[in-house]
Amino acid sequence: MLPLIGVGVIVLGFALRFNPLLVVVCAAMASGLAAGLGPLEVLAAFGKAFNQNRYVSIVWVILPAIGVLERSGLQERARTAIRAMKAATAGRILVVYLLARQLTAALGLISIAGHAQTVRPLVAPMAEAAAEGQAPLDEATRDEVKAMSAATDNVGVFFGEDIFMAIGSILLIVGFLDQNGLIVEPLHLSVWAIPTAIAAFLVHGARLLLFDRKLSKRGSQA
Repeated sequence: MLPLIGVGVIVLGFALRFNPLLVVVCAAMASGLAAGLGPLEVLAAFGKAFNQNRYVSIVWVILPAIGVLERSGLQERARTAIRAMKAATAGRILVVYLLARQLTAALGLISIAGHAQTVRPLVAPMAEAAAEGQAPLDEATRDEVKAMSAATDNVGVFFGEDIFMAIGSILLIVGFLDQNGLIVEPLHLSVWAIPTAIAAFLVHGARLLLFDRKLSKRGSQA
């Protein structure tokens, strides 16, 4: 159980608002040392993981590209497109995005969308523009729309990715059960993730529609 000390380091570090990268590195170092690895062995594990996971470097390509697009008016174009759609509401847009996010995650396309790629430059501005057509927005309500957009992405990818049997979380569960004498096929876990994903879609979709109703009610009272 000693290697789990890393979890405590993460909780404590985030609670004290330390730098997230520093917290994660310290947590990994603490878990490695508790597992009996030396400092050099932990650093070697870091290097191996960095070389094997090439997606780490993709961030340095995505962020400048998104910055250039935003400077060229990406968010304004997204807002204009939504304002031209009379039937568009914040809740409906986010429900459609939730469905798309779950389906693509279920196919293993985790990196095709996300907070940096889609939520900040596209989804949140579109939802905000639709909400402006429903009711006058104060700063708190705008923040709530943005939070709903981010939460929709989180729910979609979290409950959709487990349907893809080659995802890391499924393989981790299979490996853990195998070490404890329980043989489970990845496909079986993926199949049983489908009802959970459907339930998550219905629950969060209902939250979005209720949020939609609240905005419409506020607009009718204004």
